[in-house]
Formats: sequence, structure tokens, C-alpha cells
Amino acid sequence: MGNQNELEATVRALVQKGKGILAADESGPTIAKRFKAIGVESTEENRRAYRLVLLAAPGIDDYISGVILYEETLGQRADDGTPLAQLAVRQGVVPGIKVDAGKIPLALAPGDEITQGLDGLAKRLDGYKQLGARFAKWRAVYNISDTLPSRLAVEANAEALARYAAICQEQGVVPIVEPEVLMDGAHSIDRCAEVTEEVLHEVFHALHRNNVVLEHTLLKPSMVVPGKEHGQQATPAEVAAITVRILRRTVPAAVPGLFFLSGGQTPAQATANLDAMNRLGAQPWQLSFSYGRALQDPALKAWRGLAANAQATQQALLKRARLNGAAREGQYVASLEDSIA
Repeated sequence: MGNQNELEATVRALVQKGKGILAADESGPTIAKRFKAIGVESTEENRRAYRLVLLAAPGIDDYISGVILYEETLGQRADDGTPLAQLAVRQGVVPGIKVDAGKIPLALAPGDEITQGLDGLAKRLDGYKQLGARFAKWRAVYNISDTLPSRLAVEANAEALARYAAICQEQGVVPIVEPEVLMDGAHSIDRCAEVTEEVLHEVFHALHRNNVVLEHTLLKPSMVVPGKEHGQQATPAEVAAITVRILRRTVPAAVPGLFFLSGGQTPAQATANLDAMNRLGAQPWQLSFSYGRALQDPALKAWRGLAANAQATQQALLKRARLNGAAREGQYVASLEDSIA
């Protein structure tokens, strides 16, 4: 029973009204790419310094309930020796950890990918938990074309997500299940809707088969949007209507919270789309955000690797967090972009 209470408490802490989750779990190659764009070398010290600035932002817990960390960060410390996970807790933010080992091509399924990392996961989770992690995240990716993803990819990724979630719950760690239908390509919003519906149906079938308790599970879905190369981009109202329709068909009401990923959207787009969904009225689950780039982009540009820019970096992060907190309540308007300092 102890595990159940622990999972319950973590879920409650993460789905607080007006708050979302900061994704700061970029892998080595991804953070190197982000740093390169601002002319900063990706050394362990630079990564620590940057993530420390984010976690130490004063008042971050007004809009952020949890933070997803990369394994390296979970072992790092602040300048005064405080472990970064402990710093997060002190700031009123629940620390979590990305546990998958990245994606590889799915064998005998050209164009499809599968996420690895199930081997030894229970043991790793035990170690992460001792370092302070209370929830975890596993990302599956689905490439879209006229023929992708294949049925094999949909089933294999669903089964991996469900096995991961079951292992997490057994360890007393809340699983965030992230099936990301990618924006890359020229597909229409309707094709994205079709794939998203198939993917989510399969994910929840697999969770059910694996005895995963939905009340102690969070979903990190992608929004239903046209491909980046599609000629007709969608308005926030269109994205909201079609995304919520697909979610209502596929996601059981027992799931407490849906924390959208921003996947390739600009910070303002991600906020406007979330806001439009929350304006559609009450849904069975909380609709929130778990953004990486859409929360961090302005902060990275303000930081530029300089300790002197710490305050400007934190202000940039807090501004985006506050705007998304407003979107979480359906109270975001574009004019807030300029009026919030």
C-alpha cells in the first residue's frame, strides 16, 4: 500500500492548477546543439551552470510543479554542495528523471523507430529514487508519412511504454508516458489526427494489459498539428478542437493529467494552442504543459553562457512559465507577451 500512497502524493503535487512541468532533460547531443546556437561549448560544467540557473529561479514554483532532469544533472550539485534534485525540492518543484536510452531504427520496419532502455530499468530507478527522483519519463517517437508508422511500430512502442510504466509503478515512481507523433513532414492535420488516434488507442490497450494503474500515470502527448512542411498551417482553435476530440476518444478519464510536449512549435504557438484547448471547457483530465524548448528558448538566448546573465535568464524562464500558467487556465492573450516583464 505504501507505494500507492507515494504515487498518489507525487501525482497530486504534479497536477496542481496553474502549473506545468519543465522539461530540462535534453540528451548530450541535443543540449550540445542548443548550446552551439548561442555559441557556448557543451561541457559538463556549462551544463551544470545553466541548469542550476533555471532551477534556482526565484518563485519558479508559482508556475512549475515538476522538472524532468537528465541523468547527469541528477548527480550534480549547486555551488554550495546542495544536490540539484534537493535544490528543486527546496524550490517547491518535484524532481523527475528521463529514463529511456534513446531511439534506434526498428528492425525490419524501414522508417520506423523504437525506444530502448528497459534492460536493468528497475535497478536504475532504485538508484534515481535514492537521488531524489519521484517521477520518470519515457519517450516513444512515431514518424508520419502516407504509410508510416507501421502497425508493428505502433504495437512495439506501446508495449515498451507500458512495460516502462509498470516497472516505474512497482518502484513507487510515477511514470510519464510520452508517445510523440512527430511534426516532421508534409502531412495534413487530418493525417496527424488519424495516426495520433491509433497510437493512443494502442498505448492505453498496452497499459491495461500490463496492469498499470491509470490514476498514477501521466500522459505527455503531442498536439494534433499539420506537418512542418504542409502548406496549410492550423490556427490555435483548429489545433485545440481536433486534439481534444482525439484525446476524448482515446484517453480514459482515470488519467489525472495530460502534459503536452511542444515538439517544434515556437514558444508563443505552444502557449496559444494550450490556451485554446483550455478554453473549450472542462475536460476529464487536467490539460497542462511539459515544455522543453518552448519554455527554455528565451532563457538560453538571455544566458549565453555568462554568469552575469543569470537574472535575465531566470526572468525569461519565469515569463514563459507564467504565460503557460495562464494558458493552463484558458486565460492567455497574445498581448501578455509584451506586457509581462
